[in-house]
Amino acid sequence: MVKLIALYKQPKDKEAFDEHYYNTHTPITKEIPGLREMKVTKIVGSPTGESKYYLLCEMYYDDHESLQKAMKTDEGKASGKDVMEFAGDIVTLMIGEEVNE
Repeated sequence: MVKLIALYKQPKDKEAFDEHYYNTHTPITKEIPGLREMKVTKIVGSPTGESKYYLLCEMYYDDHESLQKAMKTDEGKASGKDVMEFAGDIVTLMIGEEVNE
């Protein structure tokens, strides 16, 4: 499995962020062909107190080829455009592979 990871820093307006993220962005993203699973984690702190991060989203695909193909679809492009418009200044995107040892 390969996953696209979106890590969001603390938004200035959490209420507005949540409204857009859950009611606009998530439905767009869930329509991306090839997406196997989407897990969202709200960051509530760190071992040393507050965290500079607010939210983590993991989007699972079968393999790198599936992820690349998904990002080229209309739905993938719409999700990418939307995230850059509402959270481009606070999101970091990464690609990861699960390691089973």
